[in-house]
Order: sequence, then structure tokens, then C-alpha cells
Amino acid sequence: MTGTGRATTTVVTGLGVVAPNGLGTEEYWTATLKGISGVGLISRYDPSSYPSPLAGEVLDFIASEHLSSRMIPQTDRMTQMALAASDWALADAGVDPARLAEFGMGVVTASASGGFEFAQNELQKLWSKGPEYVSAYQSFAWFYAVNTGQISIRHGMRGPSGVLVTDQAGGLDALGHGRRHVRKGIPLVMSGGVDASLSPWGLVSQNTTGRLTRKTDPDRAYAPFDADADGHVPGEGGAILVLEDEAAARERGARSYGTVAGYGATFDPPPDSGRGPVLRRAIELALADAGASAEEIDVVFADAAGTRELDRAEAAALAAVFGPRAVPVTAPKTMTGRLYSGAASLDVAAALLAMRDSMVPPTLHVPDLADDCPIDLVRDTARALPVRTALVVARGHGGFNAAAVLRAPVTDA
Repeated sequence: MTGTGRATTTVVTGLGVVAPNGLGTEEYWTATLKGISGVGLISRYDPSSYPSPLAGEVLDFIASEHLSSRMIPQTDRMTQMALAASDWALADAGVDPARLAEFGMGVVTASASGGFEFAQNELQKLWSKGPEYVSAYQSFAWFYAVNTGQISIRHGMRGPSGVLVTDQAGGLDALGHGRRHVRKGIPLVMSGGVDASLSPWGLVSQNTTGRLTRKTDPDRAYAPFDADADGHVPGEGGAILVLEDEAAARERGARSYGTVAGYGATFDPPPDSGRGPVLRRAIELALADAGASAEEIDVVFADAAGTRELDRAEAAALAAVFGPRAVPVTAPKTMTGRLYSGAASLDVAAALLAMRDSMVPPTLHVPDLADDCPIDLVRDTARALPVRTALVVARGHGGFNAAAVLRAPVTDA
């Protein structure tokens, strides 16, 4: 509701994508529909001594092509990509922030790790040269909230803002909080997530979870729901979205990709509680929030953890809500790796593009769908399918669950 008491619908009017298999929304989408993967051996350093040498790297992002020379030494790689994505999202939405009220624009992003690469570089200077060589920008460039802050500064956005730190679920949590601000009367909110933690320190930290694949073949390494799944490939990138009040967007003649119709989140009980995960409840909450039945969902963009236990739990939750093999399920993140806070935001972008083009992107590298994963997985090639309503599911390490329902825009007949 807004301050006037009228119901508010939140629409997505702009997308900015930075992904390992495509820089920019259309390049990413074209590659994804064709099944082109961005996963390979890490190229920035020799990864041979690491248990997991593969990653989804954004190889064609050159910061100097998108940011001023003043900004580059102040920012981590993830922030540089987030700022570029915010520029693209605003341009896509046809929004000039300078023409809008500064307190009428907010920023809510997600972060899983902060600026790991920047922090590692400065710590190396501290250890090898001394504290006087550490950048003054270290005080904030590593921080979880830095993307929100830098986007706000860059575009003059002074409205309600924040950051969600819930790992892989963060992209949906940021979307849910952004929608809340729009409902409270903020006309425009930037939302989404971009992460980049592929530096040696970042990779070591991720290895401690035990969830990274030990396979070295990019075509077999990340195979969610496969009988031989042994973990995921990490990646970098994500998506920034422009959320607006539908009426305000229509008034200025903006194009809508779709509606953020529902959102739900839960947290798993402790492992020793005797209770199982509650992902199903998050899905049901999102459906209820959207006023949607299970039968209305045309496709599910899965979390797709890539480990047998977690895949089995997600497949069971989907089967419980929709019925075994009752709805197409896809995980295009097999072409990018898991992007942590950027993953769910990128899935939201993909779901909206699937609505636009009536095409569901494929899941690669799953030759042997596990018997205990009774889902209709869209494998190998894209599937032509009218998509009016989509569900995006995400889980974060530690027990975070989130789900969002998206609806295609209503077209004037």
C-alpha cells in the first residue's frame, strides 16, 4: 500500500546483467538460450594447487571501459561490475535519476562476501610492506554494504536503502525488501546482487564449505540433480534490476518485464533438531503472497545446489508443492556457476526474459537425472514454452531459503 491507501504493484522496468557467459542482458540471454557456458579453469592465477580449479569468470569486463580512473582504485571488482550493471539497468528502464526526486529512489542489494579481492590485495601490502601502504579505501571497499552505497552515490539515490547478507538467497531477499519499499511509496528502487570472490583468498574461503565440486572437467563439474553430483562451481557476476510502482512506470511510458507478484522466506531449523529443511514453506509463502495456485506456475528456476543431499531436498520440496514432474524446472546457472548473492538476481532476470520470449533456458551437464529427484528438468536445449508465471527458488549456506513469484506483464488486447 502507498500513503494514499491504494494497492501497489511492483514491476521490473530495467535489467543490467554481468555474467560469465555474457556481458549485458541480451548477450547473456543469447548465450544462455544457446547453451554457451562461461565455466572454465580460473585464468587470473594458477589454480592447480586448489581442490576446485574451475569457476565462472567474467572475462570480458574491463573496468576502465565503464568507470572513471578515479573510481577504479576505490572499488573492488564486484562493485565495479555492480556500478556498470546499475548504469545499464537504468538505461534499459529509460530512467534519468537526475530528473527524479533524490529521496524517491532507494537501493537494496545483496552481498555474500563483500570486496574479497580488494581486501586480499590490501592485506598483502600490510604484511609485505607495512600499514602505511594500505589504501585508505580499504575502510569501505571490502564492506558488505559497499555496492548499495556506491550505487546510491553514483545516481544520487537518497531514499531507503540497505543490504541483505543471506548468501545465495540474498538476491531474492533484496528483491522482496525492494518491493516493500515500493509498496510504501518509494517510486523507484534499485535491487539485486553482484558478487566477485574468485581471488585466492575467496576461493580458499569457499572451499571450506565442502560444497565445491572436485571435478576438473567443465562439462561435468556442476551437474545439479545428477546421480553423480558432487558440488557446485563458483562464479562471479549477477544482475541489478530497476523496480518501480506500476502506475508510475505506466505514466511515464516505461516498458515492464513483469511483476514481482510474491515473495517468501524461511530459515532451516538446526541440524540436530530432528526437523528437516523448510524450503517448501518458503515456496508456499511466495505462492500465497502472489495469490497464485501451484497450477499457475509455468516454470521453476531452481536453486540447484549441486550436491546430492541438497538436490534431493529441493526436488522433494518441488514435488510436494507441484507434484512429481508436474512443472518444468531449469537451472541455467550451470552455465555461469553459482554467483552467490548474484545468482538469484540473475535467475530473476532470466525468468523475466523467458516470459518475454516464451523460451525456457536449458540446464547443462546433467546426463543422468537422479531417481530421487522427480522433476521435469529442462536439459541440454532450450524449450519453447509460453511463460506467464514463474517461480524462482534460492537457498543460502547456513539455512536461508527464499522464493519469488513473477508474472508476465498484462498486455492490452
